[in-house]
Amino acid sequence: MKEKIKLKATHQGILHVANLEIPAFVLEDGRRMISQRGLRKSIGMSGSGGNLGEQRTLNLVTKIGEKGLDSTILSAQISSPLFFKTPKGGLPVFGYEATILTDLCEFILQARDADILTDGQQRYATASEALMRSLAKVGIVALVDEATGYQEIRDRLALQKILEKYLLEEYQKTWARRFPKEFYEQIFRLKGWTWNSMSVKRPSVIGTYTNDLVYRRLAPDVLAEIKKRNKQLEEDGKNKVHQHRWLTLDTGVPALDRHLYALIALMKAAPTWDAFMRSIERSFPPPNTLFGIEEEKMS
Repeated sequence: MKEKIKLKATHQGILHVANLEIPAFVLEDGRRMISQRGLRKSIGMSGSGGNLGEQRTLNLVTKIGEKGLDSTILSAQISSPLFFKTPKGGLPVFGYEATILTDLCEFILQARDADILTDGQQRYATASEALMRSLAKVGIVALVDEATGYQEIRDRLALQKILEKYLLEEYQKTWARRFPKEFYEQIFRLKGWTWNSMSVKRPSVIGTYTNDLVYRRLAPDVLAEIKKRNKQLEEDGKNKVHQHRWLTLDTGVPALDRHLYALIALMKAAPTWDAFMRSIERSFPPPNTLFGIEEEKMS
């Protein structure tokens, strides 16, 4: 049996649904699981775990299948539970991917609708119906994530995918102009400042405006991640680089270009800075930052 324990759960918890408490887990590879005992309990079946518990569930599905319902796939799933270690220690657990819960309930309810359940099997249909009603409001995967605390990891993985699309592992070595001169010209106009096209000197607050109007609104936490990387450069004794040099050429730079020209269009249509900012908040509200990460404003 020890040879079978190749899998390990990283998260575990209790799934509260339809007045039941079902042990739930997330494996290292992200698969959401429920315990074998929890599967039986969810349909009102008592009894021991391990091979005996698996056999009882399989017998139920097989007997129903013999009366006309196709049980091939479900039987195969029930016959192949996964055996894994839990993060909190204790005995390893037999379990199934969490979606089998709805598959089994739907199968039993189909059998009831076809009037092929025995009197003794009707209780499984009653339990299945109550469970399906409870699950109708939220997916089983989301429930398992909440029960195990995996939703934070899930969100972090989603954020990481966003950052990988927008940001390079190493900044572009060559500098290229990314901000049209008109972007700055319109800021000067709206703020009532004198614009000198021959001068490259700009008030330091332009950096704050650029962070707020551009990088903070590109995608979640892009600005925070760029700041983090530039800070690391400085800690390594290197000079930080223009923020756009961290953007990927296939996603980040095109997104920056589209955003800049949209900003310029709103600027040109606005009579004052305040009017422009109101239109910005309506048109390009900052995406929600995840995990309470606060983006530091540039001074």
